[in-house]
Amino acid sequence: MPVSIPRPAEHSRLEATPIRLRDRLDQRIFNVIYGRSLVYNACWEDPAVDRQALELQPHHSVLVITSAGCNALDYALAGAGRVHCVDANPRQNALLELKLAAARGLDYEDYFGFFGNGFHPRAGELYLQRLRPQLGEFARDYWDRHWRWFCSPRGSFYFHGLSGLAARGFGTFLKLQPRLREGFEALFKAQSLQEQRDIYAAQIAPRLWSKPFNWVLSRQFVMNLLGVPYPQRKLVEAQHPGRIAGFIREALEYVICELPLSSNYFWRVYFSGRYSTDCCPQYLRPEGHAELRAGGADKIDLHTCTVTDFLQAHDRPIDRFVLLDHMDWMSSYYPEALVEEWDAILQRAAPNARILLRSAQAQPDYLDRIQVGPQRKRLREQLTFQEALAARLQLQDRVHTYPGFVIADWPAHAQA
Repeated sequence: MPVSIPRPAEHSRLEATPIRLRDRLDQRIFNVIYGRSLVYNACWEDPAVDRQALELQPHHSVLVITSAGCNALDYALAGAGRVHCVDANPRQNALLELKLAAARGLDYEDYFGFFGNGFHPRAGELYLQRLRPQLGEFARDYWDRHWRWFCSPRGSFYFHGLSGLAARGFGTFLKLQPRLREGFEALFKAQSLQEQRDIYAAQIAPRLWSKPFNWVLSRQFVMNLLGVPYPQRKLVEAQHPGRIAGFIREALEYVICELPLSSNYFWRVYFSGRYSTDCCPQYLRPEGHAELRAGGADKIDLHTCTVTDFLQAHDRPIDRFVLLDHMDWMSSYYPEALVEEWDAILQRAAPNARILLRSAQAQPDYLDRIQVGPQRKRLREQLTFQEALAARLQLQDRVHTYPGFVIADWPAHAQA
């Protein structure tokens, strides 16, 4: 998930991957799309896993890449004292700003209408009267142009933005395959893992993984909509014999066959366009809304900049870092900026800080390659990696689209 547009540095301490003409074109197309669009309308990382890894306490200050803001809200509800949301894409921060305004300004029914159902019959009225006055200049301008995303009873907010367009495209595909759609509907109503497996084997697998569908999944344009730049796609393809389509199939089959879908709101929202009150992120539950409205929302600060820029300007230590997967593509195309970012992280990390990151690689190779800190040591030598804990939590991940999940402590913790 690309979230930091790096700046050129004078000296690189890590060799960049040679960039072919095709790579340059794909990179330029992605940067244009990313630089002009809301990419993520919902987070695609499981905060239930993060909660266990982070062990948040009231004295903790957290840095998280904003994305759609769902997980930042979850960390505030989980007990963090301060949550700094950093994203170079101002549209992502504008979305979180709207969610915070809704938490503060709407009763629960209206709040869930906006971000649970993705639709409210009085969206325009509520936006103008209760939400817009709370927004900053950029967010006001953005939502003045896009509040109608919440207005269609036959659509949903979750079918907008780049990831929403991908979900809408899949919905159109299912309309052309009614028996396949019936299979997915049955899948989300299943009462047990065995029932999920049976439905998948009989009604979904034989119809879903056709050559045309696999071909579509393999297009870089589709990956762009899902927020996957070309360097990250190459990392997946290098370690999976089925390439990108095979990897997606493997991830989906694990989710369906090994984890209960009754609580899997990640895949449900992109299938149906809405959450239910018993299958939704914590911030959309009545108790989550009440806590945010009572002051929990005030724990969250928004910063539209790169991670490096924020850390270099911030003057207090950070206890927890949630860095998602943006280092994958930085390591390929902007290695000097990746080194600069890690230097800033280690300079600002509090004693006993913990760092979470995800990757398209099961073992991100840049952790063994880049040299950071005053003594220019490799990261692998400076952090303690909680590999057993990460492997255990990875099995519980309800999204399951990241082969790599890294938990690292600075300067050192005992192995979990």
